[in-house]
Amino acid sequence: MRSEDAARKLPLVVVTAPLSGGALALFEGRARVKLLDRRGPLGEAELAEALREASGAVTFLTDPVTRAVLEACPGLRVVSNVAVGTDNIDLEAARAQGVVVTHTPDVLTEATADLAWALILGVARRVVEGDRMVRAGGFSGWAPDLLLGVDLRGKILGLVGMGRIGRAVARRAPAFGMRVAYSQPRRLEDSVESALNARHLPLEDLLAAADVVSLHCPLTSETRRLMDRRRLLAMKPGAILVNTARGPVVDEEALVEWLRQGRLFGAGLDVYEREPALAPGLRELPNVLLLPHLGSATGAVRDAMARMAVTDCLAVLEGRQPEHWVV
Repeated sequence: MRSEDAARKLPLVVVTAPLSGGALALFEGRARVKLLDRRGPLGEAELAEALREASGAVTFLTDPVTRAVLEACPGLRVVSNVAVGTDNIDLEAARAQGVVVTHTPDVLTEATADLAWALILGVARRVVEGDRMVRAGGFSGWAPDLLLGVDLRGKILGLVGMGRIGRAVARRAPAFGMRVAYSQPRRLEDSVESALNARHLPLEDLLAAADVVSLHCPLTSETRRLMDRRRLLAMKPGAILVNTARGPVVDEEALVEWLRQGRLFGAGLDVYEREPALAPGLRELPNVLLLPHLGSATGAVRDAMARMAVTDCLAVLEGRQPEHWVV
């Protein structure tokens, strides 16, 4: 009975989806854990009900931790988001409620940069189109005009956002003979620009010059639909668009229109405006490479993200400062 009484005194942590590796074992003897049995994304009311008695929450980017959710859970002390972004959390409301928010930066940088290059190469060399052709029995032998792609060597890679992931993408560019330009409100230090051999351009100039535009900006009120109809049209004719950032940065309906008309060579998308739904017509386009949000999807990275989130959650509940504090 003593052990049961002691267990009941431990803080309750709700984990909204299964965690990779052995991260859940870190809670043993330190917190009670309720792992939700979810079938798809949680709604606001469903999440609020699940967290009502919780002291801590380990959440994911599809969980809407809104003001209403936070206000419905007065005992909540910490939200550990298993993602580098926190656009699913109302940070202002969390601050007002005294709820600590943590995230999982750095650990997914290299994996996401690798995936961005997988999309760039996949679209440029029409890899998925070729795979489909072979599987469907449509390959009848080599031909000089079969699925001609575009060369990357000597071309300009335009990066919208030059944070951790954008810089990691830039570091890989010399291997493919590409020159790097970037756009973001704050220019990098000269030493960083020099190390990356990157030049800063206003966004409109970058879109007009870049042969590949890769998005690496966070989702904010300023970047929502940053790539709208006008900016997509401003891209260099025959360019490639890649998005491994957040789906709502791109106006998907406009993207479908310009791809269908052949204004762009192609697009590679890992994230979607109304994920997991796709804009009408996007699925049918042959010149689009579509992935199911795989940016951080390696075993080692997902394990590290889970452990980071659990460790920070426990730090707050045990009166210590978490390492990856957002607010």
